[in-house]
Amino acid sequence: MKRVIISEKQLESLVSALHKVNEQSEEGSYMAKQQLYVISTLAMAMWENMEDGEQLEDWMETKLAQCEQSIISVVKTFMYDEFEEGDNVGGMEKLDFKDLVIGK
Repeated sequence: MKRVIISEKQLESLVSALHKVNEQSEEGSYMAKQQLYVISTLAMAMWENMEDGEQLEDWMETKLAQCEQSIISVVKTFMYDEFEEGDNVGGMEKLDFKDLVIGK
């Protein structure tokens, strides 16, 4: 597996973006937005550097599977809460959580 290498300039850019997120809002779950940004940025970097069919170590695959399940759980609850607060009519049958899981 190729290593994900972030240059100093990229790291500074990432830190700068995180500071902007913090400055925008100190209320609510501002840390969640920052964490999602870091997760998505690093996941995309790893995805771009992985070769097709490349084998990861077992512990890496386990951590990724756990992370996937955790993200799915949070997104499903978040989407349901947004649905409950909105003007949507029709109940849970209108929500198709299967569409949230890409590649399944």
